[in-house]
Amino acid sequence: MSRSGRYTVNPDEGARVEDRRPENRDLVNGPQQAANSLGNTPDYYGDRGMNGRENESLLMKPVTLSPSWEEQNKPEDELNFKTVVVTSEPKDRFNFVYIIMLIHGIGVLMPWNMFITAEKYFTDYKLATNTSGDTEYRDNFMSYLGIASQIPNVLLNFINLFVQCGGNPRTRIPGSIALIALIFILTTALAMIDSSDWPGYFFFITMISVVVMNMATGIYQNSVFGMAGPLPMKYTGAVVLGNNLSGTITSVINIIAITLAPDPQSSAIWYFIAALLVLLMCFDTYFALPILRFFRYHERRALQQRGPSTTTKCCQFPPYGSIFKKVWVQCFNIWFIFTVTLTIFPAMQVKVVKLDQNFIINDTYFTAVTCFLFFNAFAMIGNFLAGIIKFPGPRYLWIFTLLRGLLIPMILFCNYKPDVRTLPVFIANDYAYCAIGIFMALTSGYLSSLIMMYTPGLVEPHNAGIAGMMAAFFLVFGIFSGVNFSLVMAKLVEAF
Repeated sequence: MSRSGRYTVNPDEGARVEDRRPENRDLVNGPQQAANSLGNTPDYYGDRGMNGRENESLLMKPVTLSPSWEEQNKPEDELNFKTVVVTSEPKDRFNFVYIIMLIHGIGVLMPWNMFITAEKYFTDYKLATNTSGDTEYRDNFMSYLGIASQIPNVLLNFINLFVQCGGNPRTRIPGSIALIALIFILTTALAMIDSSDWPGYFFFITMISVVVMNMATGIYQNSVFGMAGPLPMKYTGAVVLGNNLSGTITSVINIIAITLAPDPQSSAIWYFIAALLVLLMCFDTYFALPILRFFRYHERRALQQRGPSTTTKCCQFPPYGSIFKKVWVQCFNIWFIFTVTLTIFPAMQVKVVKLDQNFIINDTYFTAVTCFLFFNAFAMIGNFLAGIIKFPGPRYLWIFTLLRGLLIPMILFCNYKPDVRTLPVFIANDYAYCAIGIFMALTSGYLSSLIMMYTPGLVEPHNAGIAGMMAAFFLVFGIFSGVNFSLVMAKLVEAF
């Protein structure tokens, strides 16, 4: 590469371009005249000269500054401005990042909520046959659905926590959303097809699709909490708030469907389409995050605090042991919170029967309101309150977490499974039952939000994402534990 003045050109062209100042006659007379001058004046190019295609070839060559930025032999991170330190934190303008985290919180649980809401579509429509095998599928559909949902969710959350090579949230999150959306497209298509001649095949196709969907959901949920970890704690709270808002939206849709009394097939189709639209919104908003300065600032700060060694190695595993030592109490808290919550909701609450026929909520809406609507609405309120009130702190949170365990026997003493129970009913008041359910939901949303917000702050900022993913794993493990422990409660109420 030959150089002269401010410009360099390829020596294969056999010429060089001198520094042309604005006062030069050819440049003053205009670019076309300057081009002609370059092509026809032999002084510039020696004996060879330039004209025709040779002139055009030279003029089409890119002009390169000398010395170039790349020729300074600086580290790659510095060339890409990764080492630039931003002294002041930018603002989250119009709360865009908060809203996006809220949307992803809704999207994480929307698939599951829509499937359990469409329970009558599966049991009273698709599997409504008298064949003995099909009756088994229908009678225990929700149990099979819970097993097919939670086992892959737990496993994939666990794997996603430790697999740091061969992928990152930039590929895992949109890939998971795309896979879940494909499952819902298949589910919606099956809802439009008459499967009355092959209910067994329909059942197995549904279970396989649920397994695949929850594998993707496990990765999606864990990655979303990891993505929110480096941000201020209220953004993790936005994800948890979105989880409960998802259930509230689904509960409202369920009540509207009961009021309008459409057939189960039509209701299910609208449920699945609604979930698909939410997933598409999540997919689009994810790609908006990198262009928001507030998100880039916190993401870059976390990368800078990891040090240069973590950016130059292909597989640099975080110090899981030291991170877990700092957050294990909060991991236990989130596990126990959701074990208690999922033991009671929905398995036990859907089996509680109204005692007073003059109660303000009639039989048609009793379960839909006291179970689904109350839980999701008051859990959402609890999430909201956690963003305002930070009590108790992380040191004493375990005390309130353990006290919530008393809620399980309290629900057990209500009018739970009256047709088969041998245990006496000690809480024979519908208002008392509603108060217990509301308190359970409120504390579930409030305490879980506090835990998920506290956990990333207990470690260094560059390990906050891993801490958030650990908490997300124990959250899912708590759901799995609660779903299975509810079966123990069902047997216990018949044992006395």
